[in-house]
Amino acid sequence: MSVAIRHDDLRKRNRAMVIAAVRQAQQPSRTEIAGSTGLSHSTISAISSDLIAEGILLEAKGPEASSQKRGRPQVALELNPDAAEIVTVVLSLNFLSVAIVDYSGKVVSEEERKLETLTMSRDGLIGECVAMVRRQIALRRSAGRRVMRIGMAVQGITDSTSRAMLWTPITAHTHIAFADIIEEATGIPVTVENDCNMIAVALRWRKPERYHNDFIAVLLSHGIGMGMVLKGELFTGTQSSGGEFGHMIHRPDGALCRCGRRGCVEAYAGNYAIWRKAKQASEDDAPLADISDGDMRMLADVARAGPGPEREAFRKAGEAIGFGLGSLFALIDPAPVAVVGIGATAFDLIEPALREAIDKTAGGQHNKAISFDTEPNELPLIREGSTMQALTFVDQEIFAPGASPATVGHKVA
Repeated sequence: MSVAIRHDDLRKRNRAMVIAAVRQAQQPSRTEIAGSTGLSHSTISAISSDLIAEGILLEAKGPEASSQKRGRPQVALELNPDAAEIVTVVLSLNFLSVAIVDYSGKVVSEEERKLETLTMSRDGLIGECVAMVRRQIALRRSAGRRVMRIGMAVQGITDSTSRAMLWTPITAHTHIAFADIIEEATGIPVTVENDCNMIAVALRWRKPERYHNDFIAVLLSHGIGMGMVLKGELFTGTQSSGGEFGHMIHRPDGALCRCGRRGCVEAYAGNYAIWRKAKQASEDDAPLADISDGDMRMLADVARAGPGPEREAFRKAGEAIGFGLGSLFALIDPAPVAVVGIGATAFDLIEPALREAIDKTAGGQHNKAISFDTEPNELPLIREGSTMQALTFVDQEIFAPGASPATVGHKVA
């Protein structure tokens, strides 16, 4: 009996590897899949035949696969977009987005709206999220589509089981069990993840040659966040999503942070902190609720034009981030860093002070080895990370051997 179980687990793993290879490469040949997975050609042939029969893979139409070898033309494989669909939900400061994504990873329907998250009631915030999700699912259901997974990314701390939002700076409401609530409303499995963790997941899919075993994603926006991959695994805490880089202490009893504490990295490097410093306001002043990307770009332009409080504000931001990263690198050694969000557009103003600060820490011995890349828009990355998490679940858990899309069902309330 145990041998049979092990064999089934191996088949399930191999199928997931083939699907992941097709998803990563987009229209690879069977030979290319064998090269990327290490599986034998006979195993690839058998698995791909099963997946085609089950409606999970298709033989691609159009240009042949990239192999230039002589002989029989290589036939490319692709994911069947109709095999399944998933939902991504992104909840951040004053913003809610819900998108339907097909099995090939293409967004087929989406809805966005501005919300006053800081002032909404608990029931109001939950109600808006549930209503938008149900509305999008109903549209796909009416078109005969099967939605199999919902991935929600939130700005804030989530629990270690990916079920609830524990705390967030975007609302005063805490411990919201979004997974339970949305599952009850839709009948579809839900996970709730920290938005910066989803950025890290997306980067690994986008640029695996750079972001692989060890790397860091730092979000520089209204808030400061971090997603980390260490030894090939997404870092999370034992009780929560972890990685709250923005709320590490930079200066004890220092500037007021929007979390209510003082001296956090975010209180010097968040949009509101840079704005506060540039306008020469007191560090005791309450953080502004929201500052537009356009305003931050204009502030950066003024800083580039010449010395003044604007340039000093960006210098202070770089200093806070640099000391934080330097301390982190003293623990884990240097790793590639992606700087994500509107702050990435001003990285030329931030980087010099950031590197100077790293030099003053135990991590400074590695400063020359630390490389930075910039991504100015976090939303596509958050959505892409949520998408890949949800699709990987479908790959591994739903489309197991013998469980073709046609036999997998769900209910919609």
